[in-house]
Amino acid sequence: MDGSLQGIPADFSQLAGYFFSYSHLYKLIVSITIFCIFVFFKKMFAKYIFNFFINLCTKGTVNNDTYLLQAFQNPLKHLIVLTGAYLALKNYFPESYDIFLNNLLGSAVVILMVSGLYESIGIYVNDEEKINRLFNKQVDKILIPFFSKMIKLIIIALAFVVIASRWGYDVNGFIAGLGLGGLAFALAAKDLLANIFSGIILITDKPFSIGDWIKTSDIEGAVQDINFRSTKIKKFDNSLVIVPNSILANAPITNFTKRTMRNITFNLTVKYDTSSAQLKKCIERIEQLLVEHPGIDQESVSVKFDSFANSALNIYLCFFTTTIVWNDYLNIKQDINFSIMQILEDQGVKIAFPSTSVYVEPSAKIGKE
Repeated sequence: MDGSLQGIPADFSQLAGYFFSYSHLYKLIVSITIFCIFVFFKKMFAKYIFNFFINLCTKGTVNNDTYLLQAFQNPLKHLIVLTGAYLALKNYFPESYDIFLNNLLGSAVVILMVSGLYESIGIYVNDEEKINRLFNKQVDKILIPFFSKMIKLIIIALAFVVIASRWGYDVNGFIAGLGLGGLAFALAAKDLLANIFSGIILITDKPFSIGDWIKTSDIEGAVQDINFRSTKIKKFDNSLVIVPNSILANAPITNFTKRTMRNITFNLTVKYDTSSAQLKKCIERIEQLLVEHPGIDQESVSVKFDSFANSALNIYLCFFTTTIVWNDYLNIKQDINFSIMQILEDQGVKIAFPSTSVYVEPSAKIGKE
């Protein structure tokens, strides 16, 4: 303890004497020159050399290699400057600082590699077609954000281990410590772990994907994102709801996007003064209209005289559109409604509305006594 304290002033005085001596001026000039050369080379690299390598590797076509090179463009430029700074400092400082500079350079290289991997992951995550092109098959959209976050977490953990090992820290002891505290951590973070495993279940079962319109007992909206802990659902009033994965995994989920058709069901009420011939003709023409309509599934059409209501005759209509697109669905529904109105007008049939009729019986004549 005392020996180490006595060595500090001696080292400091030795370093101070080195800095304030005339011998270091030559090394200082050489170091600045080395650094400036690498800074100039960085500009040349960004302007000419990098584009040359892109054209050489891709031959003018945009492919996966192009995206990877673009992702590592900035890290490579920073690496050039970092190498220049490393050589300049190594030339300037005494040899006793070589280990420190080597560790510093190695740590910086790991950080630059991680930033390049982060950038490449971001490029692919933001473009589904690039991911499909990378794997040469269709990738489910719900897998993209979940596994991208998992890969980023793994990259950070590996970078931490590499950097810590380089600076002489006992990584094995750290990992062993995590193992000893694993039980306590699991108990403290059981809800978090439940959400993570529930997220994996949601991805495996695929009850929905990003952009799907889903409904549970408590919420309805479009799926925006799924991560380790929760799923983000955007409701139709543009409010964002964050649902824990453990709750969503155990809830009944209705996925409206998975439908191939949309249902239209309603009762058409006509007045009681409609004759049976008129009513039958209306039903026949409405059924023919639906069967021949290109936006209606022919197998699902059902038009029947359903019941005698209090103030109207009820015609029951049930059919499905061949599209699930909301705007197209509304256009088909509107077209059907106008066509039904035209059929009723042609047959002279009036649509009934809620009403009450009062009939007064004529009073009997009372004879004179």
